[in-house]
Amino acid sequence: MNIKTIETYPVAIPLHKPFKTALRTVTVAESIYVKITCDDGTTGWGEAPPTHVITGESLFSIQETIKHILSPALIGKSLLAREEVLHLLHTSIVGNTSAKAAVDIALHDCFAKRCGLPLYQLLGGSTSQLETDYTVSVNSPAEMAEDAAAYVENGFPVLKIKVGKDTIAADIARIEAIRERIGSEATIRLDANQGWTPKEAVSAIQQMEQRELGIELVEQPVPAHDIEGLKYVTDHTSIHIMADESVFSEEDARRVLVTRSADLLNIKLMKAGGIHKALQINKLAESFGVPCMVGSMIETKLGVTAAAHFAASQRNVTRVDFDAPLMLSEDLIDGGMQYNGRIITFTDEAGLGITNVRTEKEAIR
Repeated sequence: MNIKTIETYPVAIPLHKPFKTALRTVTVAESIYVKITCDDGTTGWGEAPPTHVITGESLFSIQETIKHILSPALIGKSLLAREEVLHLLHTSIVGNTSAKAAVDIALHDCFAKRCGLPLYQLLGGSTSQLETDYTVSVNSPAEMAEDAAAYVENGFPVLKIKVGKDTIAADIARIEAIRERIGSEATIRLDANQGWTPKEAVSAIQQMEQRELGIELVEQPVPAHDIEGLKYVTDHTSIHIMADESVFSEEDARRVLVTRSADLLNIKLMKAGGIHKALQINKLAESFGVPCMVGSMIETKLGVTAAAHFAASQRNVTRVDFDAPLMLSEDLIDGGMQYNGRIITFTDEAGLGITNVRTEKEAIR
């Protein structure tokens, strides 16, 4: 079972509505799809979206890294030597975590197909069902309140609210408008996307606590590099603080965990470099008694299916943020994870469970 070819396919899908955060605005979901074919006919699929402001990668860099560095290192290698193949993948180039993740996902699709198991079962099989939140983009308080109400009415009682784009007063006004519109029952999580300084974050969170806005957690309130600032926020607030952009690698996670700088970690395959490294980060967090969320970038159902299989396999993953495919105007994937409102389930198909992929209006099996 040797790797015969590694192919790449660029795809682009418009979003129903622009997705706005403190870091960027996205109107079209762009990605590179990866297809690995083995000499016994086994195929595996992966995905890598460019997220310049987080991973530093572009469509061009992802495709070129896969074509000219990762593929030459892996073609001809046996998938039965899994540790060696994954070691080669992750040591062939520094960084480029999304490019690595796409290939890693396709490899894991092949591994699970070889075993005849859905990937989440091969990796640990903790659960067969997940429940996702839905993200409210940064806009005016009135627009965000209307969006939040629509998502709750459509069966998403857990909302992730983007903040941190301008002033604290504006952010508080946004949350107050949302809470007034949706009532007290729905769960609200905040994601500042590095938008506050440590003192601003503490002030904002304390004001929200005083106003009893019912915030479950706050994600990445300060710049990614500022672990000391992250710890300051964690130590000076009672709401749970979650590290996201601060944690790409196991080394990053260890730094946050040893210093007790966050209450939770958000693992994303595109930051970690794929499933292999994500498993290591989660196990490390579990050893510290710190639960994890698994999220995604603006990805299609291909990449999010892989993240969902990873999340469902691990007991220490207590929350997921997998709404990205629901934001897209088109679905290029048949099979994979299945949505029933906020509930995500899996088929009995081996691997990722993907049965068909459409790129350039052509079906690729």
